[in-house]
Amino acid sequence: MERAAHTPSIGSYVESWAPSATTDEDMLPPGPAAALSAVLDLPEPAAKAGDPLPPLWQWLYFLEWPAQSELGPDGHLADARFLPPIPDRQRMFAGGRVSVEEPLRLGEPAERVCSLASVTPKSGRSGELLFVTERREFRQGGRTCLVEEQDIVYRSGRSAAAGHPATVDGTALPHSEAPWQLRAQPDERQLFRVSALTANAHRIHYDAPYCRDVEGYPGLVVHGPLLALLMLDLVRRNSPQRQVRSLSYRLHRPAFAGEHLLAAGTPEGEGARLAVATHREARHASAEVTFV
Repeated sequence: MERAAHTPSIGSYVESWAPSATTDEDMLPPGPAAALSAVLDLPEPAAKAGDPLPPLWQWLYFLEWPAQSELGPDGHLADARFLPPIPDRQRMFAGGRVSVEEPLRLGEPAERVCSLASVTPKSGRSGELLFVTERREFRQGGRTCLVEEQDIVYRSGRSAAAGHPATVDGTALPHSEAPWQLRAQPDERQLFRVSALTANAHRIHYDAPYCRDVEGYPGLVVHGPLLALLMLDLVRRNSPQRQVRSLSYRLHRPAFAGEHLLAAGTPEGEGARLAVATHREARHASAEVTFV
């Protein structure tokens, strides 16, 4: 008890942390969108030059490729403007929100302004956590087209992985009565390609021994952004004429390479509710969208 009383709180490390905003530019070439379309096994690119970019596909652009020496042991950056200065930092992608005034269009110059929206320390059953929200404004032609907020959760130190299966079952199929359905079974090849397209060097997506021995997972972890992209692809496939006005998504539990995934959606009024399931969990990820 004496030792714990003198341990600095996680919030104390960020009391004066106030990183300034950054601005980046990208020409939004059609190549990355065509590449992701191939990774998702679409019969043709989801968008070509001049077309609106599907929701969340902005993740393919404004990428950062740091020097190899700037990566930490887990593959994430060891230091960066929006990484909180806490010791032995561990990062978890929790979810986010996007509001769309008008879609970004491929082949047109775009600007992204990133800023720190909020920093909130919280205590839970697993210890202290730091919730960091990063705000991203995307502009084209002098207009703000969409605004995105990403919620990242950090802890100081590693907690034991709990509640995960001992092995990955690649045979069991999830089921749903939802009218919109999309099945997938991500494997090592697909996770590698998604990592490359999003400049994500986190080892949980490609280094199986690291996943098991260090992180305590039974296999490679499917990217949280890939789960979100699968959910939003339900909208693109089933309501191609409806423009998304806003969306929010949450990542609940990891899914693993080799498992059968089922993205399912139900239209409701001027929007839809979406989720990704395996045979183990009904909601590895969930989302809500509203239409214009």
